Amino acid sequence: MRLFFFLVLLAAHPITPGLAQSPFIPFDRDYYQLIERYEIKQGFFTPSFHTGTKPYSRDEVVAFLEAYKKSSGTLSDTDDFNLDFLIQDSWEYASDSLPLSRNTIGKRFYQRPADFFYYRDQSLDVHINPVLYFQGGAETEEDNLRFRNTRGVSVRGSIDRKIGFYTMLATTDLVFPSWIKRYVTHHGALPGQGFWKRYGEQGYSFFSARGHLNFKATEHVQVVLGHDTHFIGDGFRSFVLSDFSNPFAFLKINTQIGKINFTNLWGQMTADIITDRGFPTDGRYPQKWFSFHRLGINLGERFNLGVYESVMASQMDWNYLNPVIFYRWVEHQLGTPDKVMLGTDFKWHPVKGMQLYGQFVLDEFVFNEFFGISGKGSSRNKHGFQLGYKYVSVAGINNLDVQVEYNHARPYTYQEKFAYQSYTNYRIPLTHPLGANFREVMASSTFQPLPKLRLKGIFLFQMKGKDPEPSANFGGDILKDRLETSTTLLGNFIGQGIRQETLMFTLQAEYMLRHNLFVDFSHTLRKNSGGVGAIPDVAFGQIALRLNMGRFDTHF
Repeated sequence: MRLFFFLVLLAAHPITPGLAQSPFIPFDRDYYQLIERYEIKQGFFTPSFHTGTKPYSRDEVVAFLEAYKKSSGTLSDTDDFNLDFLIQDSWEYASDSLPLSRNTIGKRFYQRPADFFYYRDQSLDVHINPVLYFQGGAETEEDNLRFRNTRGVSVRGSIDRKIGFYTMLATTDLVFPSWIKRYVTHHGALPGQGFWKRYGEQGYSFFSARGHLNFKATEHVQVVLGHDTHFIGDGFRSFVLSDFSNPFAFLKINTQIGKINFTNLWGQMTADIITDRGFPTDGRYPQKWFSFHRLGINLGERFNLGVYESVMASQMDWNYLNPVIFYRWVEHQLGTPDKVMLGTDFKWHPVKGMQLYGQFVLDEFVFNEFFGISGKGSSRNKHGFQLGYKYVSVAGINNLDVQVEYNHARPYTYQEKFAYQSYTNYRIPLTHPLGANFREVMASSTFQPLPKLRLKGIFLFQMKGKDPEPSANFGGDILKDRLETSTTLLGNFIGQGIRQETLMFTLQAEYMLRHNLFVDFSHTLRKNSGGVGAIPDVAFGQIALRLNMGRFDTHF
């Protein structure tokens, strides 16, 4: 069905001659933070570069960064290094010639700092790079080493400068820190991954694959077919769609005309998995269908507003393939119980160097219960809320950035009373790792005292209402059926159930040995109180070597 629909699109929208195309940059939080800080420093939006929907295409990123570099005047040594690094990473789209590598291997390898091997002529452009992540760490109260061993390869490029492509293949063996292992045990799945196997007594082993094809149907319409994750918004978290769950098969159409950006996304997701003694096993896993569209518009040069709508359905329906229809109306006409969510997001640059951003998502809404006193605490008024603030080059100190973010989700948000309609994929939340029934405050500070050295501190406080027993449902576990409840219609509140609080503080140091080769050091302190069962305090330190791969996020 997906292939048929894609072929229909190809027939209806032949690839327009003269429109160059590039693959997308894999979403890496630290990498994207570097890109976005220059939009904040600029203080206004570039009409052709919309940042509300991620990932970004390489040509758009290079065009934005080159324009910023030319117009910004004097740059600090660190900013100059960062911009050169980002542009060199997609050097084939740079308008100016860039320096060749000083450390080649033979005559064919690492001719460019960003590419192990490349081939480029008028018909074919190919870039091949190894992907490595070697990590080792120690945790208090744990005798065994916490480690990660990832080996893989990524290939990107274009055909006739018209069709972009990207693929990544990797295999991983690892042992998680204790709090992530508890999360995996509860969900029966790994964040950001799919099928897995046991590795020894405490570890996991899995194979990863991502990839996409993209082309421009017209000057303003881009079509993407792939298997990957997506991120909506400008925060550390997203209440709309995040990179936390397993990659899924998707078709995306993005229409961008000046200040207007309209994104349509259709996906096939894994509704549940078949297990044998707690491990995934072979079998045809049940599927579900996701439809999403978001309209983002720049209202002036400093304020961007986005509105979105999504549907999670237990079966595919042609009616949801209409890219410009109101899904809620369609759902009513079909008489289906499909899960429809509405929401909005914004970002505002009040002055150069500062950004306010936020999101609001509405899962279910009953007017009288939301605004009336008699409906206080209704389980049918379900929403998520985010508000954040970014400040780059704080008080004029070059490359000292801070970010503060608040998030909450009411009980039962993202749950559903019908099978295969919860806001999850492969048993992992599509949005926030905590699901629902929580409050969270996060703060981070990043400092780059030297061009190749980045220091970062991350503080996290979470309060979540946990279920006292597996059969109970106080609205925090979005894998549960909403009809399985131990509460009444009214009187529900965030934190109901067994209250658990988590404090977490992490210090990170990252040094770039050569282009996209990093050595990482980090130390994490984690403390829990309340909840179900005693959870010991944790101190976890680790060192890692990464090549062409982002850091694994452990803040959940």
